[in-house]
Amino acid sequence: MRPELREQIEFALDTIRPYLEADGGNVRIVELTDDKVLRLELLGSCGTCPMSTMTLKAGVEEAIRRAIPEITRVEAVNLTVA
Repeated sequence: MRPELREQIEFALDTIRPYLEADGGNVRIVELTDDKVLRLELLGSCGTCPMSTMTLKAGVEEAIRRAIPEITRVEAVNLTVA
């Protein structure tokens, strides 16, 4: 991943991190695939919260795609659907 793209992604994630951290969670970049799928690891409470799917789609993915439209999808590598 290009350093400037990683920086853009981190900046976008920083806009939503305070909300994640307020609930005891966070997010970490795992990889950006060749087909522009951003893979993230949900940390802390975010990894086990029943609302994590909604947080990922409505919060994290929205912030990322608004800042970096070339990213086609955001996935969590450790999200288990209940």
